[in-house]
Amino acid sequence: MNKYDIIIAGSGVGGVFMAYELTKIDNNASVLVIDRGAPIEKRVCPISAGKTKTCVRCTPCSIMNGYGGAGGLSDGKYNLTTQFGGDLHRFLGEDRAMELMYYVDDVLCSMGGSNAKLYSTANTKLKTKCLQNDLHLLDAQVRHLGTDTNVKILGNIFDFVKDRIDILFYTTVSDIDRNDDGSFTVHTDKGDFFCTDLVLATGRSGSAGISKVCDKFRIEQQKNRVDIGVRVELPAEIFEHITESVYESKIVYQTEKYNDLVRTFCMNPHGEVVAENTNGIVTVNGHSYANPELHTENTNFALLVSNSFTEPFEDSNEYGEAVASLSNMLGGGVLLQRFGDLEKGRRSSERRMEKCFTRPTLSATAGDLSLVIPKRQLDDIIEMIHALDKIAPGTANEDTLLYGVEVKFYNSRVDVDENLMTKIPGLYAIGDGSGVTHSLSQASASGIHVARLLAEKYR
Repeated sequence: MNKYDIIIAGSGVGGVFMAYELTKIDNNASVLVIDRGAPIEKRVCPISAGKTKTCVRCTPCSIMNGYGGAGGLSDGKYNLTTQFGGDLHRFLGEDRAMELMYYVDDVLCSMGGSNAKLYSTANTKLKTKCLQNDLHLLDAQVRHLGTDTNVKILGNIFDFVKDRIDILFYTTVSDIDRNDDGSFTVHTDKGDFFCTDLVLATGRSGSAGISKVCDKFRIEQQKNRVDIGVRVELPAEIFEHITESVYESKIVYQTEKYNDLVRTFCMNPHGEVVAENTNGIVTVNGHSYANPELHTENTNFALLVSNSFTEPFEDSNEYGEAVASLSNMLGGGVLLQRFGDLEKGRRSSERRMEKCFTRPTLSATAGDLSLVIPKRQLDDIIEMIHALDKIAPGTANEDTLLYGVEVKFYNSRVDVDENLMTKIPGLYAIGDGSGVTHSLSQASASGIHVARLLAEKYR
């Protein structure tokens, strides 16, 4: 069969939750999901499998592609908030966006996440302490699943939808055409498929593809920012009083030197640092697990500086890729430096790393991040580390580890309406690929929203 009512291009969490909702509620739509990656049980990074110590640039990257998307092998943090993580509320309204995110949370719990704790930053002593030190803790609730539980939940959702939804893995979409009757032809390396409604759910790794579609159909895109920074790793005890209370702390600081905003991102208590391959460029990220047996002695988190550009240069992602490529050029992938060495203006050598009391969880090349990250962003990061040291003494220790480069690419925001449909009738854009959402919760909620609209159409 190659004719469907609905085709979902991409099986990130937006596509996963859309397929879930189309299976759960009554409708007669025939549905196909297409993804260039692997099923969740076959998404294995060679580093985590012990086959290599460094990224070998798999195509496609198992951490970034496949069932569950970039969030599939993440540490499974679902932030229930509109203060960060995207702008879904600007399209659906605050109440509707939050309602959908709480629904997503209910689904996660019903599919195997009921034992995962729901944390909150509201009314905590940490918020007061941050304010006393010119730091700002953003309000949110967060359900932390852990990478291991996250994978199990995705497997349970797949089992729930597999008899209702057709899913093609290892299949790459090459082009999309709109037919005279308003339907769509989706060209792939496995043949052509046809549909009445087409949903682009390509995720962070599909930015080039979605831009190509928008250019072809003259759909406007608003350039988004790119966040550049480092992944910090330190002994878990230093942040224990924070992670035990709120787990995921989004802390924002405005630097004195440049008045730039620096923020913490993706905190992983007792976690591990991992490498990611985004369009052939190796960057760094972090994971953590629910199972205590998989815990490490360290906690890691990102420090990110946002960068936006105007004329004549507008491509923020291209800038981020250029910075990350310098790290790849000098270190063959990810660079690693002790904070003490960075402040002293010297590179971290293998000899210095052997004396380091903080043991790295990712094999990376010891080097000098000042040769990679622009001075302004690096000054911001150093100032932020000293600010965090006031609420978590030890953050600015000599043996605190910095991995670079961490880059968060945000797809250009696709021009969509309140239904997340483009100006082309029947063509929708959801999840992080749309540029509207930047988080697991909001991306999942966007899939639920469009699923309900289309289910009503095909009753």
